[in-house]
Amino acid sequence: MPNTLPALPELLSPAGTLKHLRYAFAYGADAVYAGQPRYSLRVRNNSFKNGAALAEGIAEAHARGKQFYLASNVSPHNDKVRSYLRDLAPVIELGPDALIMSDPGLILMVRERWPEQPIHLSVQANAVNYATVEFWRRQGIQRVILSRELALEEIREIRERVPAMELEVFVHGALCMAYSGRCLLSGYMNHRDANQGACTNACRWDYKPVSARADDSGDLIPVRQQDSLLLEEPNDPARTLALHEDEHGTYIMNSRDLRAVQHVQALAEMGVHSLKIEGRTKSVYYAARTAQVYRRALDDAGAGRPFDMALMDDLEALSHRGYTEGFFRRHPPQAYQHYEAGTAALGSQQLVAEVIGANDHWLTLAVKNRFELGDPVMLITPDGNRRFRLDRLENQHGDAIPVAPGDGHVVRIPRPEGPGDDALAFAMLVRCLEPNARRHPSPASHLTQSLR
Repeated sequence: MPNTLPALPELLSPAGTLKHLRYAFAYGADAVYAGQPRYSLRVRNNSFKNGAALAEGIAEAHARGKQFYLASNVSPHNDKVRSYLRDLAPVIELGPDALIMSDPGLILMVRERWPEQPIHLSVQANAVNYATVEFWRRQGIQRVILSRELALEEIREIRERVPAMELEVFVHGALCMAYSGRCLLSGYMNHRDANQGACTNACRWDYKPVSARADDSGDLIPVRQQDSLLLEEPNDPARTLALHEDEHGTYIMNSRDLRAVQHVQALAEMGVHSLKIEGRTKSVYYAARTAQVYRRALDDAGAGRPFDMALMDDLEALSHRGYTEGFFRRHPPQAYQHYEAGTAALGSQQLVAEVIGANDHWLTLAVKNRFELGDPVMLITPDGNRRFRLDRLENQHGDAIPVAPGDGHVVRIPRPEGPGDDALAFAMLVRCLEPNARRHPSPASHLTQSLR
């Protein structure tokens, strides 16, 4: 099938640290985004707190021919407005490829001071229609990151009506029950404002119902803890919703995670410019694995190959709170229904080690989690992945050992055939827990079956 795409979208990955940046690029990302200290929505978890780290990240991206975008999307109060241009000036000197912004006042200030600096409109600005996108085009905005609350056909219409505007769409990661993150729970409950970058994720805490009685002043006093509580929906009494959290997450106060790898081809055919993965505070393994899977989906779309359902399973293996395709389609086809309902494959792979050295015969591993001889494992590399059963394990001195005990230990395993030294520099070992067989085996094309 010939490639009929207008252009292949950019794959945009989160970069919580320099290490995240390097792994994301190694596994296929075209661009990364990080947060500006004090002025982004990940203030509490930001390793780019000094100019040196930021300068290094931007320089590394440009040396690879990649892009580096800087989130500066806080909803500022007056004190941050007063300091903004002062703090931004040294950042502009570093040459970020775009600033991701949401506040009209800060955008105005940047446009006046640095008219040539590209600006991408943050998802926090809640652009949900073509008129809004056209408004921002007239303000000199280069790209609009559309709200997550849009259906595929709405995105298509925006693209057709405002063809001069670049569009970016979230395809993977956490979803917020508030409109594109405009949530008050953290500020109300913990005095940490989510829109100032200090969200405590109060919606995802482990809440348990507690019986109570009123005291003489009318205040409620807890009596005892219940095991569970159900809410009945007035318009549908047969449908009840659980008001508690188990090991899979809550069912009222937060959403399942977004997974839209199945829509990569459709978004590419529309002419969407960038597909974005959420997760600046997640692990390096998450950054690498999501980049690898979405890179594969993009390359398949570009080559005219049909979507490989096995990619859905690859993402199931990551830690998540259950998946949804969000608002893209009201009714997913039957082939996708069991993914929407959840799966026993949740967490079926666990990162157990990172490769920190290699010679012709052995890989040296920094252990992250316990694993042992006989475990089914998978070596993940930018060149592809290799499954095997672990039949040899040694300590640093060459002594055979039965178990790699856990974090802080260094061990060796035999080097498998295939991946070169460059790929092994970013390789990771996962233990395949495999509670159930995979749903859609496709040995000829599956990422975990062959090295590409």
